[in-house]
Amino acid sequence: MSVDPNRLDTLLKEDRKFAPSEAFRAQANFNDPDIYDKALADPEAYWAEQAQNLSWFKPWTKVLEWNPPHAKWFVDAKLNAAYNAVDRHRQGPRKNKAAIIWEGEPGDSKVFTYDMLGREVDKAAHVLTSLGVKRGDRVTIYLPMIPELPISMLACAKIGAIHSVVFGGFAAASLRDRILDADSNIVITADGGWRRGGVVPLKNNTDEAVEGTSVDTVVVVPRVGKAAGAQMVDGRDHDWNELMAKASTAPFPAAEMDAEDILYLLYTSGTTGKPKGIVHTTGGYMVGVNTSMRSVFDLKEDDIHFCSADIGWVTGHTYIVYGPLSAGATTVMYEGAPDFPDRDRFWSIIEKYGATIFYTAPTSIRTFMKWGPQHVEKHDLSSLRLLGTVGEPINPEAWMWYHVHVGKEQCPVVDTWWQTETGCAMIAPLPGITETKPGSATRPLPGIAVDVVDENGDSVGAGNGGYLVIKKPWPSMLRTVWGDDERFQNTYFGKFDGTYLPGDGAHLDDDSYIWILGRIDDVINVSGHRIGTMEVESALVGHQAVAEAAVIGRSHDVKGQAITAFVTVKEGATADDALAAELKQHVAAAIGAMARPEEIIFTAELPKTRSAKIMRRLLRDIAEGRVIGDTTTLADASVVEELKKLYKD
Repeated sequence: MSVDPNRLDTLLKEDRKFAPSEAFRAQANFNDPDIYDKALADPEAYWAEQAQNLSWFKPWTKVLEWNPPHAKWFVDAKLNAAYNAVDRHRQGPRKNKAAIIWEGEPGDSKVFTYDMLGREVDKAAHVLTSLGVKRGDRVTIYLPMIPELPISMLACAKIGAIHSVVFGGFAAASLRDRILDADSNIVITADGGWRRGGVVPLKNNTDEAVEGTSVDTVVVVPRVGKAAGAQMVDGRDHDWNELMAKASTAPFPAAEMDAEDILYLLYTSGTTGKPKGIVHTTGGYMVGVNTSMRSVFDLKEDDIHFCSADIGWVTGHTYIVYGPLSAGATTVMYEGAPDFPDRDRFWSIIEKYGATIFYTAPTSIRTFMKWGPQHVEKHDLSSLRLLGTVGEPINPEAWMWYHVHVGKEQCPVVDTWWQTETGCAMIAPLPGITETKPGSATRPLPGIAVDVVDENGDSVGAGNGGYLVIKKPWPSMLRTVWGDDERFQNTYFGKFDGTYLPGDGAHLDDDSYIWILGRIDDVINVSGHRIGTMEVESALVGHQAVAEAAVIGRSHDVKGQAITAFVTVKEGATADDALAAELKQHVAAAIGAMARPEEIIFTAELPKTRSAKIMRRLLRDIAEGRVIGDTTTLADASVVEELKKLYKD
């Protein structure tokens, strides 16, 4: 198992603790310390109680059926995610409450009340059904952070169609892979999107991606205009605005979905080149996300929740769309970058809308630190009452900066560990109960059975490290990998029978608090984006000049991890700076900008075992400047010395 030794060294020295204030504890939704023991003693009773916060068309006959590794939650129950997120709030005092506050990068903005949002979702559902979309169909959504994105998702949910949102930063080839895997025949996209004043050519990428696929319908949201250079294809392409203008305004009946019916697919990187289509179902997912809004974020009726993630990732699905809306909150979504037009954009949004909860990534916080506190200090952030972090382990220095400069030492900081597969937060402080430590995600949430184990699956106990595992099922867990249940079983349950392996290493401190150490597999976490090494290697080898490539993640002060690629070129190719720049761009074009290697090291050979397996462990040691590990199985140990010298040079 390979984890970040620098992080281990840091956590062993961390002894600062922050208890909830008495004022916060008194008003917190969850403030009974016994909730942990009660929930673990009878998790089914706990989750059944939490499920009462949703609206069900039909109650369950059984809370859980567990046939490892397959779970069914809220058996036989019927509900609808869009009804829970929108319609039920339209029928009461929240009808005219702001549901979504949207801020566009150029400065345009819109506010949708629950009633307005409901009308838009109904019209969009009518539009999709008129285009032939029906229950169970997969709808690929490739949009920037504009209101049409959650509206499209909720319209799919209302129909009972399965949405597959693809991050707008992905290139055409990545979009195509996801369309093909989901067997989708419709794509909702935009002419383009804004990013730091530039245009992201979404429609052009879509045109390239759908060639040769079964896609026969493309719906295009006008966002950028002529600058996008988008062309409409007769018979296939439809203008969103025109369709919505003609759509029926009649209420669209919410489909009564079984609790185990699929709500969405979301693709995540794995240790092989092919992304995994994570399957989330309706009932368990909605219970999990709704519960975590109330427990982790202590959500109140008058809160304004600002999550800075992109909806193209699971954080946006859960904590911009389904979580806040199912709880009747006001959720803020922002289209652009945190430094456009200035480095205070997030803080200006918080001040403008009076955001009370702010949830962002450690990468962003480290960037804010680098820019300096003066950008924060220009704004009145006194509305904030709780801060959160997500996407990767946060280092104690960034945690403290966030606490001091953004929270003014008054806001609890909830550092959350979870992943696409878990659906919602799994390890995090309860802000009204938990004493926090900078850099630690602290304890598993009530009803979540987390442990740290050794190679044999035995608990390591306080003061030791090992594999992070989840020992019991939870409602929002993934149900399978789309079209590949064997991969689901092998990837997540193959090492420890009946026990879920997330792929992270962890350490238990003397208080049994959990410290996440990093990935144990060949997945790199760059600014919270999970990128498979095989994906990047495949892209590199796809270049005509490359014979072989090995990719590793190395520590990075801002991004958490950065991609380093060791490349062997074909005979006749010139390994120079120009080729390195070309290869970086080649990877970005094949996968997306977030996969662009930070550095490319050209080498005559790669370190391999006698069975010809590339020893990435040694490459990591070289890139991190560590003492080289065991080389006895290498076919040619001199390769390592040459690489060390090359890397230093």
